[in-house]
Amino acid sequence: MIENDIEILLVEDNPNDVELALDALREQKLANRIQVVGDGAEALDFLFCTGAYESRPNQFPKVILLDLKLPKVSGLEVLARIRTDPHTRSLPVVILTSSSEERDIVESYRLHVNSYIVKPVDFEQFTEAIRQIGFYWLLLNQPPKL
Repeated sequence: MIENDIEILLVEDNPNDVELALDALREQKLANRIQVVGDGAEALDFLFCTGAYESRPNQFPKVILLDLKLPKVSGLEVLARIRTDPHTRSLPVVILTSSSEERDIVESYRLHVNSYIVKPVDFEQFTEAIRQIGFYWLLLNQPPKL
């Protein structure tokens, strides 16, 4: 297996949340290998090396931070696609969303999400949540070799 060039795939359409997440990860020195995409279709292109990413080496991130409410393809549709493909099925996916709706939580876990986190609205709490996510998924978690 070739070492991953990208450790985190951040799928987020809100530029403010992207900047907050990147700042928090930089503070922890965890943002050196992060790819940001702004919609579900681009996330799928990145993961499956299609469209604008067709020449990208077929390597997977250590964790995907996935918003639910995305343009083009919803986060739940992205998650379903990840889980139906044998090559991406075991990738850790963390839903990071503003939705605390029970149906979104239930559907995410039905699709085998690894974690579901509702974005804190407070700046400090959001930053701390991102720090903890990055620390756990990049430094503590032991994923299978893909």
